[in-house]
Amino acid sequence: MNISLIAHDKKKNDLIEFVKRYKNVFEKHKLFATGTTGKRIQEEIGLDVYRFLSGPLGGDQQIGGRIAEGNMDLIIFLRDPLTSQPHEPDVAALIRVCDVHHVPIATNLGSAEVFLKALK
Repeated sequence: MNISLIAHDKKKNDLIEFVKRYKNVFEKHKLFATGTTGKRIQEEIGLDVYRFLSGPLGGDQQIGGRIAEGNMDLIIFLRDPLTSQPHEPDVAALIRVCDVHHVPIATNLGSAEVFLKALK
């Protein structure tokens, strides 16, 4: 499966810990991520990750393009619901394209956990 990993700044540590916990599952799949998130996964966990631009610079849109092309199977996007994001329209567009193309998207640790347990 092609899995994209995205996290807002205040959720990056949560995503890193989540990926560590499920490293044995993630290493069986092709991983993609936005810039800083991907860099941290590579450096801190040692998994191969194809990195797009950072979210605010267009990374969310690049992943959205892959979804529209049918090249993404699962998105884990840990959003920070308590902080205003300057690129919120891009976030909304990413969620919309997931809905249009029936690609599952986890936007919090609870839903991400359910998806990863299903992949085990």
